Amino acid sequence: MTDDSSGFMRNYTDNSTEAGFQFTFYCETCRESYKSDFMESRSRKKERLFRSAGRLADVGASLAGKRQSGYSSAEKAADVLADRFEGMSPDWHKEHDAAFELAQSEAKKHFHRCPNCTRWVCDNDWNDKEGMCKKCASQAEDRKNICPRCGKPAGAGKFCINCGAPLGPAKCPRCGAQNPAGAKFCSECGARME
Repeated sequence: MTDDSSGFMRNYTDNSTEAGFQFTFYCETCRESYKSDFMESRSRKKERLFRSAGRLADVGASLAGKRQSGYSSAEKAADVLADRFEGMSPDWHKEHDAAFELAQSEAKKHFHRCPNCTRWVCDNDWNDKEGMCKKCASQAEDRKNICPRCGKPAGAGKFCINCGAPLGPAKCPRCGAQNPAGAKFCSECGARME
């Protein structure tokens, strides 16, 4: 895995609230997800403590005057709860950015970054043997079986499925040395192979 986080930055859901921070990251192939640990907001906790104390005093003072007009304490409490998602403080936003960095580091332990296509994939879409995602590993395998004559995928048999050229080692007509399929000259004596 590499340190590049661009895949995570475009492939996640931010589940953060005023209370804290949490992010869900997704495999770019199958959308399997990993949800980071919840991190409580320290700044919002302090802010709410001070704001709640102030509002309780306001509620108490206003209840005395509002009782005559029928404005109940339950209605006032509902008003207090309704505005709890109002703009977050600059400190909250700083905490959010730091939490996002930590969450990415945590999530990277559950994903692999393909060196070929640069997608972040889960274990289900990773080919350990090839060290790349399964899609790229499959394409790499296809490229290994290219016909030396026609240049198209040759298949897994002894002859190209597109042009019929032999795919096995070729025997030199002069010295008998084995040469790779498609060789134009012998690697031992330099004789023309065709």
